[in-house]
Amino acid sequence: MKAICWYGPEDIRVETVPEPKILNPHDAIIRVTLTAICGSDLHLYDGYMPSMKKGDILGHEFMGEVVEVGSQVQNLKPGDRVVVPFPIACGHCFHCGRQEYSLCDNSNPNAWMAEEMYGYSGAGLFGYSHMLGGYAGGQAEFVRVPYADVGPIKVPEHLSDEQVLFLSDIFPTGYQAALNCEIKPGDVVAVWGCGPVGQFAIESARLLGAARVIAIDRFPERLDLARNHGQADVLNYEETDVFEALKELTGGRGPDACIDAVGMEAHGAGLLGKFDKALQMARMQTDRPTVLRQVIQACRKGGTISIPGVYGGILDKVNLGAAFGKALTLKMGQTHVQKYLPKLLDHIEKGDIDPSFVITHRLDLEDAPRAYRIFRDKEEHCIKTVLRPPTVH
Repeated sequence: MKAICWYGPEDIRVETVPEPKILNPHDAIIRVTLTAICGSDLHLYDGYMPSMKKGDILGHEFMGEVVEVGSQVQNLKPGDRVVVPFPIACGHCFHCGRQEYSLCDNSNPNAWMAEEMYGYSGAGLFGYSHMLGGYAGGQAEFVRVPYADVGPIKVPEHLSDEQVLFLSDIFPTGYQAALNCEIKPGDVVAVWGCGPVGQFAIESARLLGAARVIAIDRFPERLDLARNHGQADVLNYEETDVFEALKELTGGRGPDACIDAVGMEAHGAGLLGKFDKALQMARMQTDRPTVLRQVIQACRKGGTISIPGVYGGILDKVNLGAAFGKALTLKMGQTHVQKYLPKLLDHIEKGDIDPSFVITHRLDLEDAPRAYRIFRDKEEHCIKTVLRPPTVH
């Protein structure tokens, strides 16, 4: 079968690889009908996530048709059409019992690697380094899905692939980011980053009752989408002093909640931005925390910082004293996708939201090297790319 394989920074290739097989009675094999490139895939593409190996199959946003199930899978059968959450969860451990699926104790066979860095390991993830399980990803024609009776959700035939694909990650991730803000009537929510997760955080903040959403980015097409589709007020940080603008827009108090939908590869301006980039390139810090510094500075006293943007490790010059001094609440982490799927699928079925609004590029799997490049470099006004495997044509 064809699959998108990682060979090093900015070196991904579409290769012919063996098809996956059932390895455990709880496995299923999915024929992928649509997959997507996530912003967090770019951290692999740019070489910032450790423990990747040449030939690893990428991709954690995918859906398709069940073609085979293990003997212990009770809820799926060949022919079912499913969306697969990106965190792999056993469904039975302490954390799964609390619906904290992205913290599953049992799905990462390489937990020891994450424990050395983090103390405890989160769940295994599809196509996202050996530290997080070493599982083959879904940017391929077929994929093995472990714990198949816990993760995949069946989707109705009257909804298109493009309408439901993003249940795999970015819609629940934006939703959890907004939910973490504990939005109350009249609240103002500011969202840094108008990429796909930022767009869904904006939409979700509206769904959860925010009175006003302010979106911050520098790319006109992303700001336009936030303004026109998400009904957000927008700030271009290359043209505006964001801190002063937010004060003015909130009567001098600051936003009630601030969402960092950018994470570890934030674009930084001035000397500090160059300093962050130099430290990261020299591997003296793993992340560029420009946005994290800004959200801590901008949030009102007693407010909430929500961080769906991925951070990998060690940060420099983050003003934790400001967070302490203003009694901020910080919430973050990978998304417990399975927890939100029924509610978000219901929103799609009722027409509250059509997640396909973020798609700007529809390409073939074979176009992956170009697709990664234009998505990373924001060429051709790219906001979100979906890829269709050759077996679907």
